[in-house]
Amino acid sequence: MPFCYVGSYQAGGDSLNNNGTKIFYRTYGHGPVKVLMIIGLAGTHDSWHPQIKGLTGTVTPNDDDQFPAADEGNNGVENKNHGKRCNGTNGSFRLEKSPCFWPFNGWRKANVFGHSMGAMIACKLAALVPDRVLSLALLNVTGGGYECFPKLDRQTLSIAIRFWRAKTPEQRAAVDLDTHYSKEYLEEYVGPNTRRSILFQEYVKGISASGMQSNHGFDGQANACWRHEMSTKELESICSAGFLISVIHGRSDIIAQLYYARRLAEKLQPCARMIELHGGHLVSHERTDEVNQALAELINASEANVSPCDWGTTPKRSPGWAMTRISLGRTNFEGGSKLSIVVVAVEKMHIFLLYLLSLVVLLFEYIRRALRSLKPVKVGSAIEL
Repeated sequence: MPFCYVGSYQAGGDSLNNNGTKIFYRTYGHGPVKVLMIIGLAGTHDSWHPQIKGLTGTVTPNDDDQFPAADEGNNGVENKNHGKRCNGTNGSFRLEKSPCFWPFNGWRKANVFGHSMGAMIACKLAALVPDRVLSLALLNVTGGGYECFPKLDRQTLSIAIRFWRAKTPEQRAAVDLDTHYSKEYLEEYVGPNTRRSILFQEYVKGISASGMQSNHGFDGQANACWRHEMSTKELESICSAGFLISVIHGRSDIIAQLYYARRLAEKLQPCARMIELHGGHLVSHERTDEVNQALAELINASEANVSPCDWGTTPKRSPGWAMTRISLGRTNFEGGSKLSIVVVAVEKMHIFLLYLLSLVVLLFEYIRRALRSLKPVKVGSAIEL
């Protein structure tokens, strides 16, 4: 299987720190257009199959390790599976600084697509090496930290409890379906069966084949998401590079809130186009045609050297999606004045509650692990005097 050995592309202390670290990847298709796809937390390379199929016409990986050659009508697509090996011991996205994200022969520049945690990595990567990015697509993304926490309601709490209790592939599959897709999509009938029942069997089969994700891997990825942030300087670096950006999000996403995706798109103006689709966290699966169309338009616009100002503000209406025009100023609808003090206070209170909840969750987890580490002590019979 193809692996990228991180230490081979680094020098000095970074090379020693990443010695033995390797990233699994696959290449698909042939052609001059290069696309680097980065999947999210607990995902596998199969998660990009709908987009790989749409861009290359096949989901069969290349047999050799050669990179896509010129072949008219097809795009070269690379897919990387980000498992627990992709997170450093400190839980941050350390591998973004390594040229191994590209590297290989002929990959001077590429279109970079990321989903969820993979979109955080893609965003950070674009800030670190903007000269190597042709375009940037961020699917179901947030800014990390407290923004990773879902909306607080009964459904989210129920899913969280079921997730922590899931010990079998069947239990995990049931939880994953509710977090990945909208309720309407799951309840649709495909022939005599609902889509939920069909996807449930596929999820159980996939989880059983690859095994449940280890606690070490999940903890490392979750910690990386928590510690992720984009500084003002990094955002300015992306915007000044001038490449086109698409922020694609599902309106029914309960994992990554739409509000934070909109806010990130606003910070990336004038280069960013905000595209909202009806779907959940895996909007790339739920609305495959619309997502593939948006990605193809991004690639074509990048190849045509479309101006960022035209890309980010061009009004567009297509069936099944809505493009939001992002305002550069924080104004209301009436007089263009500043947002009211009440709205700002409510927003800050929401952030505070999310932060407080995160502390409670972390405290609960530490207590649970501490109790598990306690071992019963055998007490011998009392000594009679």
